[in-house]
Amino acid sequence: MVKLDIMSDPICPWCYIGKAQLDRALEKNLNHPFEIEWHPFQLNPDMPAEGMDRRAYLEGKFGGKEGAVKAYMPVGEHAKAAGLDLNLEGITRTPNTLDAHRLIHWGGIEGRQTAIVSSLFRAYFQEGRDIGNREVLADIADACGMDASVVMRLMNSDADVDEIRNRDAAAREMGVTSVPTFIVDRKHAVPGAQSAELWTKVIEELGQQA
Repeated sequence: MVKLDIMSDPICPWCYIGKAQLDRALEKNLNHPFEIEWHPFQLNPDMPAEGMDRRAYLEGKFGGKEGAVKAYMPVGEHAKAAGLDLNLEGITRTPNTLDAHRLIHWGGIEGRQTAIVSSLFRAYFQEGRDIGNREVLADIADACGMDASVVMRLMNSDADVDEIRNRDAAAREMGVTSVPTFIVDRKHAVPGAQSAELWTKVIEELGQQA
């Protein structure tokens, strides 16, 4: 097996697009060698715990409405190419993703990490759910076969808060400045939402090296 570490944030559209393209390659190459692990990287580590209005966030980040529209135009185009139908109009809040990353971490312990990541992306970008809300996160956990009551109890404690923050900081110290960032075999960094064709090529090259 070859380790594929993925630095990501569940409110990052490029992370969702990058995952969709990777998934397409994996579906075509069922004997791929990858062992996938998702790692925390918060796009907005200083976001208030309750999140903020989505429009206010985007206009503040991109310098007004026109800037926000311009910034998101390529997102829609690339999402469509990846087979994703994003409901960006349905997103009303930009959450703090610390709790979502905690859930991804716990999903990893139970062997359900990729299912949790997929559900978080779908909940945020297609269903317009607030993935900063702990009840929403517990519901997502339940749908992925985790114990929602245990998840809620952990959410209401400080469990693994420092773990997530330290791993986020470690990624930045490694030189990761944007997500998604994929690290192949603990050696080769592949930044950005790459095409399914590139991933197919990587898988073929790894097969030749085996």
